[in-house]
Amino acid sequence: MSAKSIGIPDGTEVLIPLGKLKKSPKNARKTPHSDAAIEALAASIAAKGMLQNLVVEPEVDGEGAATGIFCVTIGEGRRLAQLLRVKRKEIRKSEPIRCIVDTANDPHEISLDENVTRENMHPADQFEAFRKQAEERGLGAEEIAARFGVSAHVVRQRLRLGAVSPKLMQVYRDGGLVLEQLMAFAITDDHARQEAVHERLPFDPDASTIRRLLTETHVAATDRRARFVGLEAYAEAGGTILRDLFTEDRGGYLEDVALLDLLVTARLGREADSLRAAEGWRWTEAHLDFPHAHGLRRVYPHPVELSAEDQAALQAVQTEFDRLTEQHQTAEELPDDVDARFGELEADIERLEAKRQVYDPDDVARGGAFVVLNHDGTVRVERGFIRPEDEKPEAATGLEGDAEAGDEGDREGEEAAPDGEDDEGASDEEDGDQKLSDALVRDLTAHRTLGLRLNLSEQPDVAIVAITHALAAQIFYVGAAAHVVGIQPVKTDLAAHADGIEDTLAGKAWSDRHANWARQMPKDVAELWEFVAELDHDSRMALFAHCVALTVNAVKLPFDRRPRALAAARRLAEAVALDMTSYWRPTVRSYLGRVTKASIRVAVREGVGEEVAERMSDMKKADMAQAAEQLLATTDWLPSLLRMVAPREKNDLQSEAQGSDLHAEAAE
Repeated sequence: MSAKSIGIPDGTEVLIPLGKLKKSPKNARKTPHSDAAIEALAASIAAKGMLQNLVVEPEVDGEGAATGIFCVTIGEGRRLAQLLRVKRKEIRKSEPIRCIVDTANDPHEISLDENVTRENMHPADQFEAFRKQAEERGLGAEEIAARFGVSAHVVRQRLRLGAVSPKLMQVYRDGGLVLEQLMAFAITDDHARQEAVHERLPFDPDASTIRRLLTETHVAATDRRARFVGLEAYAEAGGTILRDLFTEDRGGYLEDVALLDLLVTARLGREADSLRAAEGWRWTEAHLDFPHAHGLRRVYPHPVELSAEDQAALQAVQTEFDRLTEQHQTAEELPDDVDARFGELEADIERLEAKRQVYDPDDVARGGAFVVLNHDGTVRVERGFIRPEDEKPEAATGLEGDAEAGDEGDREGEEAAPDGEDDEGASDEEDGDQKLSDALVRDLTAHRTLGLRLNLSEQPDVAIVAITHALAAQIFYVGAAAHVVGIQPVKTDLAAHADGIEDTLAGKAWSDRHANWARQMPKDVAELWEFVAELDHDSRMALFAHCVALTVNAVKLPFDRRPRALAAARRLAEAVALDMTSYWRPTVRSYLGRVTKASIRVAVREGVGEEVAERMSDMKKADMAQAAEQLLATTDWLPSLLRMVAPREKNDLQSEAQGSDLHAEAAE
């Protein structure tokens, strides 16, 4: 039926009530419009009206008579948007809609043409158009969002992209950058910096590389310094924060690093002053990191009985804690007030328990403490250090001695292998076929040394074998010093070889174990003989094993040729059944971010499987390392340098303990 047959000339613009419109069965689009698209169209129509007419044709019944309904050939999305506005009671269903009546063209063809022949606006044009809305019309993100039916966050993202350097925007238009890369540049609005980073980029960089280069002079909000000071305090001091609207930046990046460091130093200084005033130390020093090589003697607190008042208070809070625990032991989630009370009780218990350990008043009067920033952004206090000038005349025989002697003498009494000579298996120290950096080898073997110390300190019988081996090595081989009793504990500071090792669970376990022994030592070294003699056998052997374990040094350095010592370290690992999965995990920081992509794939292949490793082949290194950390987290994978050595036969171990190898070498 033609338009004329219903009294409307073809091509005429008419107003038709919304309720008289329906979707044309001949519409080429069969996939429904998305909710988001309809929302956006509804917002646009509400703000600006219908910018395009609908194209319709009259509906006819089986007899060819007009039904009074019009089928929408072009503009079905706008019809649905208006229906959404009816649902929201913004308009009535009788709202007149401007339409063009078209019966001359095939409805299916013009519907297809409408959807196929149009070309979407280039994203760059869209970004700049949004920016003009903000700059020229003064519209805020919320206002623009309301007019275009998108979220305010999306508007802010597009405004940020519209503020990218015009030079880089043109590169994007020309296909030299993809959207993900452009989004990475938008982390800053400094055009000069954007362009400078673009000039130094490698070929086809990933977005993470661009962000890293743009923020390399900034500090992440997750940094311990930022967490310690707080973003609010930093901002109040005039600091600015760079935020990435396109990724989860966990707080952004702090731009004024000098200001941040000043705030950290000032607050640490205040914490140190408060500690000195509260506890009476002669001195306190604030440091960003604990100065391990300070060379000071350390004293420890000694156990004392709680006062009757403190004992009663501890009993009261412990009783309440136990009562609350019993009342809520089946609760999946604690009420806020109960949870807060648990926190208060735990703090009270910790405070009262701390009173069981006290420093000698003389040590406090001449000693001091370091106030440092912990890895998690909290304050850490290390107490009980005595400066040389504050020592008493008899302090040379005092407890602990030079507790932080560092690496001096690490190689005393050791003989390097002659040129071109090595012991059996020395090449095993290499990480399989994967060559590792000297720094990483040093780091990993430092962790291995810590594991050896922990295991050895629990196995006194093996400690006897280890120290006997050390004695025999000095007696039967050239180069050993002829001391009256040639045993000198040489302590290696592992923190100098593996950054952050003291903050690991194993590092904390060792520190606590050492402090526990130190607290039991008599104040006067003249009483030490009686102390050791009066220990029961098991306690005395445990102390012996701990002292021996403290001297273990299996760290491999690039300039340090100790093949026989490293071979002995392997035998020691066998003897104590060292399992490094208890002490070390492969993370981006500890391993995966410090090796090649090939090494990462080897780790995933060995830990998870060939198929998973193969799927990672095309990933960027940073993304691959992050993914590998998650994949290996639930496995017991270790690099070959840290793997459990196959157990040796018992008689082999016994023969080594008897020095058969020593005699063989001495005979050469």
